Amino acid sequence: MTPLRTRGVGAALSLLSVLSVLQLTDALRCVCHLCTNHTCETDAGGACWNSVTLVNGKEERVKSCLTPADYNGPVYCYDSLRLAKTHCCLTDFCNNETLHLYPGRAPSTVVKEEVVAVVVRPGSAGPGWAGVDLAVVVVIPFCLLCVAVLLGVLSLQHCSYRRANKQDPEEPLEDLVLMSTDKCLQELLYDMSTSGSGSGLPLLVQRTIARTIVLQECIGKGRFGEVWRGRWRGEDVAVKIFSSREERSWFREAEIYQTIMLRHENILGFIAADNKDNGSWTQLWLVSEYHEHGSLFDYLNRYTVSVEAMLALASSLASGLAHLHMEIIGTQGKPAIAHRDIKSKNVLVKRSGTAAIADLGLAVKHDSNTNTVDIPVNHRVGTKRYMAPELLDDSINMNSFEAFKRADIYSLGLVFWELARRCSAQGLNEDFQLPYYDLVPSDPSVEDMRRVVCEQKLRPSIPNQWQSCEALRVMGKLMRECCYGNAAARLTALRVKKTISQVTVLKDIKD
Repeated sequence: MTPLRTRGVGAALSLLSVLSVLQLTDALRCVCHLCTNHTCETDAGGACWNSVTLVNGKEERVKSCLTPADYNGPVYCYDSLRLAKTHCCLTDFCNNETLHLYPGRAPSTVVKEEVVAVVVRPGSAGPGWAGVDLAVVVVIPFCLLCVAVLLGVLSLQHCSYRRANKQDPEEPLEDLVLMSTDKCLQELLYDMSTSGSGSGLPLLVQRTIARTIVLQECIGKGRFGEVWRGRWRGEDVAVKIFSSREERSWFREAEIYQTIMLRHENILGFIAADNKDNGSWTQLWLVSEYHEHGSLFDYLNRYTVSVEAMLALASSLASGLAHLHMEIIGTQGKPAIAHRDIKSKNVLVKRSGTAAIADLGLAVKHDSNTNTVDIPVNHRVGTKRYMAPELLDDSINMNSFEAFKRADIYSLGLVFWELARRCSAQGLNEDFQLPYYDLVPSDPSVEDMRRVVCEQKLRPSIPNQWQSCEALRVMGKLMRECCYGNAAARLTALRVKKTISQVTVLKDIKD
């Protein structure tokens, strides 16, 4: 090679190396499976992302962009042993590669999908050794240089992450993502709740769980989509699959479930959220704990309940709502949240005989610093049969968070009425019915409910027989005080919980 040619190649390599370093901090273009044109663009400081996960013995791959905030969280870019393999990279379309994952042994080499260009000198008959010589001299050193720079940057970030977290270099990577092959769901969720944030499992762990679930049977359908019973590592989970038109509900519910300090024994245990492309459309998954008894609506349709069971369900339901409504002050605080769709179909019955509040897709959060209400942009409204009078006649103050809490209490009173009707105290119990079953059609309109609730000021009737049982008498009184037309006069969830607890204590003393 002549000195002139050598200097030219050296200058080209120097220029290319400078450009490649600059490119590491600029916006990148990446391959994206979930985008309409299969291409996405990051903000400055972002990265391209490539992953492969083993699902039902088959490898499923996802390619996308990471925002700068995502990329600063190293969990996105580390592998999970035998379950997932992920790569982050910092050049245009660098995630245009096929990753392979083989359980039980080291992953195979990465198979590139890119087409190799052959340089042809002007005037030559075709691609020959001369063209290949130039390609070898220029392309290969440049590729090696880019790889070296990229590895250096990733190594620095990896080291800084370990220093920041005082992580032992020999510590297993599974500890970084709170996951190992022998952990059950309860252990994972316990690790999450005690790790400090309390706001949900890391995204990679959520995706790993969601993509290794085997769906078993459809257990429910609604306007949002379907609910399936699934299996993960031998455990049952519930998978709520949203239709594409319910994307806002899916996103909102996942966001609310991952609120810091939200986890509570009487609020449905959230596990994971993921969007899965099945080739024809994108499925929106929300994975939660599975409760075999189903909703309170289903349970009361099948069974009557004893006084003890009624009090346990009512007390735990009030406890879950009180936690939802309560603001926790502190660096790891929790905002106050209103549910906005309390009804028997959105309350699950646990094996222990207690309740768990579910379906937070319509929930609103209160920002106490600015005294504003974070209301989701969602075409759904609450269930008309359970709407408070101020919602039916549009007199509610949408800027007041207290107004949303009081509307929840009204709905809670109606659920208590459903529950008390099925109590078998002293041989008394009635067939299950929905509130206002004798006053409105089976699918009432807002006008139907407004006429009964606001104009006629009617409420579900309380049978005289309830007066003969102390627990039922208190439940009837609570129902009336929760359903006052004057919202400010209604009880709080905490007061409801304390009242039921006092009844439980008195009953235990008598027994």
